[in-house]
Amino acid sequence: MFKSIFTNSSGILFSRILGFIRDLLSASILGANIYSDIFFVAFKLPNLFRRIFAEGAFMQSFIPAYSIATYKPSFAFNTLKKFFIIILSISVIVTIFAPFITDILAFGFDKEAKKIASPLIALNFYYLDFIFLVTFLASLLQYKNHFATTSFSTALLNISLIIALLLSYNKQPIEIIYYMSFGVLIGGALQLLIHILVAKKFKITKLLIIGCKSKKTDKQAQEKFNKAFLPSIFGNSTAHISAFLDTWLATFLSAGSISYLYYANRLFQLPLALFAIATSIAIFPKLSKYLNNKQEKEAFKIMKKGFWFLFLILFISTIIGFFGAEIIVKLLFQRGAFNIEDTHHTSFILQMYILGLLPFGLVKIFSSYLYSTHKHLIAAKISAISLGFNIILSIILIYPLQAAGLALASSISGYILFILTIKEFGLKRFKKILF
Repeated sequence: MFKSIFTNSSGILFSRILGFIRDLLSASILGANIYSDIFFVAFKLPNLFRRIFAEGAFMQSFIPAYSIATYKPSFAFNTLKKFFIIILSISVIVTIFAPFITDILAFGFDKEAKKIASPLIALNFYYLDFIFLVTFLASLLQYKNHFATTSFSTALLNISLIIALLLSYNKQPIEIIYYMSFGVLIGGALQLLIHILVAKKFKITKLLIIGCKSKKTDKQAQEKFNKAFLPSIFGNSTAHISAFLDTWLATFLSAGSISYLYYANRLFQLPLALFAIATSIAIFPKLSKYLNNKQEKEAFKIMKKGFWFLFLILFISTIIGFFGAEIIVKLLFQRGAFNIEDTHHTSFILQMYILGLLPFGLVKIFSSYLYSTHKHLIAAKISAISLGFNIILSIILIYPLQAAGLALASSISGYILFILTIKEFGLKRFKKILF
């Protein structure tokens, strides 16, 4: 288990280091202003869909269904074909109705900002098409206990954006955000290319060719997948819709607020991705297999190891992140167009986000159990309740605390999510994890 966690964490760390170089360049070259706000809004929509629809809901529904499929090649190919057609169709719809979608996403922007944002929102959305294909191949690779390609390949997006920023240095802000948008698409294409090459090595492409030619269907696996997928979307949505909601509400605040939230959330996401997400990705395939085979002792054993590993490292990260927020932001971003006032705003927002690190991180372990035991609908209900509290708290706290209030509302909703998840997991089972 720890070997898989280390592989995932190493890949995520490598990607995040490049991500911070990217953010450092972005803050220095573009700053925190209406143009950076426009790019972050444009990239937010495909990123939201990627995290909820592709990486989260798809993987958690596909792997358990694939593990019981009798005709694996045909089940895999039919799923790929169906979902790619759906996602490509959504991308075309976003392109056609880009001005209308921009009015919704950037409601608080003025007309000129919306006019600039509209084509960028359409352009960035095609990143999702590449990433769905990446996620599909990554699911099959994870089933074969291969994690390295997916965890390290995310660095390609950051490399692409770094190159885009360097090429656009000293250009007008509107040109810079176009360079960055094309960088997003190139990064997605590179991620897909490396996954295709590795999938060929693991004979996954051969499996899909067999599935394409086969006329067999696997109703049991398909029904299990269909039953789990929609609830999984809602179950994975809380933290991501929360961040999306923060961005939308921040369009009503002063220019730069969206950028402050973005940079603070990027720092908050580092320990969350590096440890919590890496751990849950490593645990989930094994947990699904153990629970499907009625091996509860083995399942609880890996959950216990994962829980205590996460608790200790996330607790330390919380202390460092909260008390060192201003120093961290200053060291990473305060240069060029990013000034001391930007540092002050971003560090306060980071403190509010970091308060929710423990619950959002630890809940990954127990959510994996719910998905492995096919309780997708229950997980979705829990997420909906948490999200409801988040929306109410955001509206209440945005007035006195501005953008920091949105981050605090997100953290409080994280504790609600954790408590409700533990209640469903069972207090007796939870005690087994603790002692």
